[in-house]
Amino acid sequence: MARSYTLLISAFTLCIARGSLAQDEEFIFYSDLAKDWYQGGDFFEWISTTEDNNAKKVNIFYRTWGDIKNPKLVLIHGFPNSSFDYYKMVPYLEDEYHIAALDFPGSGFSDKPLDGYNYMLAENAEIVDYFVREVVGFEDFALYTHDRGVSIGLAFLGNYLDNPNPGYTVNYHFLSNSGMFLPLANLSPGQLRMLGTDTAAEMLAFQAAQQRRTEGDPESLAFSDIFAFNQGNVSLIYVGRYLLERQANELRWLENLSRSPIPVAYLWGLADNVNPVRIANHVWSAYLNERHAQSSFWILPAAGHYPQRDNPAEVAKIVQMALSGQLPSRAEEDEFMRGYGASRAAGDAVFIGHSKIEALNFPSSILYTPSGYRAND
Repeated sequence: MARSYTLLISAFTLCIARGSLAQDEEFIFYSDLAKDWYQGGDFFEWISTTEDNNAKKVNIFYRTWGDIKNPKLVLIHGFPNSSFDYYKMVPYLEDEYHIAALDFPGSGFSDKPLDGYNYMLAENAEIVDYFVREVVGFEDFALYTHDRGVSIGLAFLGNYLDNPNPGYTVNYHFLSNSGMFLPLANLSPGQLRMLGTDTAAEMLAFQAAQQRRTEGDPESLAFSDIFAFNQGNVSLIYVGRYLLERQANELRWLENLSRSPIPVAYLWGLADNVNPVRIANHVWSAYLNERHAQSSFWILPAAGHYPQRDNPAEVAKIVQMALSGQLPSRAEEDEFMRGYGASRAAGDAVFIGHSKIEALNFPSSILYTPSGYRAND
């Protein structure tokens, strides 16, 4: 049975691969949002560094916004989506920052080889390094990561910290909802099915039978177009194998947070059912709470897995506060929390301070005794 599914995958992917080269030229957009995103971007060539990919060349899509003189911000997308995940957030930031985002191989408008290509997180981290150095030429920038992109960002962070002369400076590190500690994740059956040969073959056959959406609400139609571009609905089944790489490396990558001197703002949409807030609580406690570098922890009660889409104004506000030096030091955060909390609306982000557990010494002239409260003479 396993062999028959393997043959099905091979035949199916060969058929797709033969027709994929010209698809970007012939592709019909049903979404103006997706078409505008595509037409606003450009491509650079990458030669794969993963051994089993045999130095295959892929074209990688990217976009930039804003004045090149402004502070720099790099946006790293997650799974199963692309840089388009940030389409609602960019307008809140593009007047103040020079922003760059890219689609990793297998996603969005980048190439999606279906001939056994391996979509590796470690290589994606190398792509980020090449992108900022050679493509957009950023010398000093902040990094915003989400979902699968958090693992890419943590691998990139490790490379950056271990390089005595990286050629650029990362000045801030933003992390958002991610299954970055898999033991606490609530993975869906679909995610797990991508990790088996037989079940992946079934998913491939199912995806091949699906009709494209040609109408609907603008956002859903845009995502439908982007998923369909160069057979992205199929390539994502292979990209989804990143969970295996994350599981093998997640503790080492998380340790990069502990040793990093880069300020961190940690954001989490509360209504995320796949990556519950218990992940954020654990990572904050284990890797961020005790480190010396500035760290802040934010919960967005009106957001789910995609805070940058569910509440883009709030996410942008946190980015702006962080990059303009408005976030408190550890010694100042209690006062900041009281002032910020007094004016926040119900849907605004909630600031979570550091945990410091120590014996309390109340400055009180009243003494407790089991018999009653008495003056402390």
